[in-house]
This record gives sequence, C-alpha cells and structure tokens, in this order.
Amino acid sequence: MSVPPGPSDRPVPSALPLRSGRSAWSTWFRCTKTRPFARLRLFCFPYAGGSAAIYHDWHQGLPPAVEVRAVQYPGRADRMSEPLVGDAGRMAELITEAMGPLLDRPAALFGHSMGALLAYEVTRALRDLGTPPVHLFVSGRRAPHLPSREVPVADADDATFMSQLSALGGTDADMLADPQIRELTFPYLRNDFRLVETYVHQDGVPLDVPVTALAGDADATATPDEAARWSETTTGAFTARVLPGDHFYLVPRQDEVLAEITAALDPYL
Repeated sequence: MSVPPGPSDRPVPSALPLRSGRSAWSTWFRCTKTRPFARLRLFCFPYAGGSAAIYHDWHQGLPPAVEVRAVQYPGRADRMSEPLVGDAGRMAELITEAMGPLLDRPAALFGHSMGALLAYEVTRALRDLGTPPVHLFVSGRRAPHLPSREVPVADADDATFMSQLSALGGTDADMLADPQIRELTFPYLRNDFRLVETYVHQDGVPLDVPVTALAGDADATATPDEAARWSETTTGAFTARVLPGDHFYLVPRQDEVLAEITAALDPYL
C-alpha cells in the first residue's frame, strides 16, 4: 500500500475558487481546536435542525493528527441572519466551494441524518473535481437511492410538526412548548426537513472511496438493512456498523462512533 500524501503533498485544488459574493470557508466551518500539524481534516455535517455545536467536543476523542471542522449551515446559530438554503444540491455546491482552501491535506467527511445526504453529495462533487475525500462516514440515514417512505411534514401545522420532532427524539418537548422558541427555531427546522423531503438522488458513476455506514439498532428512520445499502453507492471498501440506540444513538455512543472513525482513518495518520 502506498503512503497517503501528507499536508504538503496535496495542493489546494484550483477548481474550487471562492467567487465574489460567496461565503468564505471561515463562514461555513467551525473548529474548536485548530491543529496546524494535523495529517487530516474531518468535516462533520449536522443533522436537520442542528448546528456545528453538536461536534464541539469531538476533537477530544480523536487523535491529534485529526482536525475537526464542523459545517455551520446558514440560517441558525451565529448565521441566523443569513438566508436559508432549502435545496440539497445547492447546499452541497456552496459547501464544496467553501471547502476549497481547507483541502491542503487529505479530508474525510462524516454526516448524520440530513448531514449524511449532504456529506455524500459533497463527496460526489469533490470526486468530480479530482479531490475525493479519503473516507466517507454516513450515519442515521438510509441509502440515498432508496425510495422515500417519509410522510412530508415540513409544511404541516405546528402540532403535526412538533409531533414528528418528538417522535424522532433529540428535541426537548418542554422547549418546543415555548412559543418564542418555536418562532426562533421552526423556520430553519422546517427548511431542513423540506431539504430532505425534496431530495432526489441523481444516478451517476458510483464513488470509489471507502464508505462506513453507522446505524442505531432501534432507529426506525434508517434501519440497519437500509443503512447497509450504502454499499451500493461505492466501488471502494464498505463497512457497516450497528450500535445500540435510536436515531440519535451517536449522542450516548459518541466514544464508540469516534473509535470507529479513528480505526478507519488510521492508515492516513
């Protein structure tokens, strides 16, 4: 096996310029702990309604050779004043472009739920530009080419929408009962649900990068069998891991998730 390229061996791709009017990489990515001498960057994509903060402490469970960069979607947290992006293709395009200056060393992508779809689309875009990531981790999401079985709720009344959020877990019911909280969060929550509900997988050349699919054994939105079908998206190595838990299994099982990531990235570190 050849030795993976180090930071100085991989130039920033000229195919990803930052055009006037587009957000710079510093707008799109958050880094709790910068690691200038890291061998690899791990880009983490939040789930629907999530922000970069969900990956705030991931660096603590990863080797010093890995720098974590969490994606901050517009329309929430410190980007609350920016327009929402409700189309998966457009979101992936913007993230891919902003990622350009950070591709001065190998990259890996991790995404949970909606984040898995976006990480996948960004991986396809990077592959097409000749700068594929060394690994793609997808979590809590069935394979993108499977027919949708979701009942659209993005434009449903508040009661129905709240019911769906509660069913998924990960959302404090008492918090949703506060009208001010709903007024603040529902716009970007609905936007993210709409992004997923309107996503249509475009057939194309399969990826040739290694893919790891992680799933909770009690996740009704992405069963282990549905997650295992991510194997059909790549000609590269594929690994499926099932951990105890529901859709948000990765919160209580964070150490195990990070151990899986570390093991998969070990050849590059």
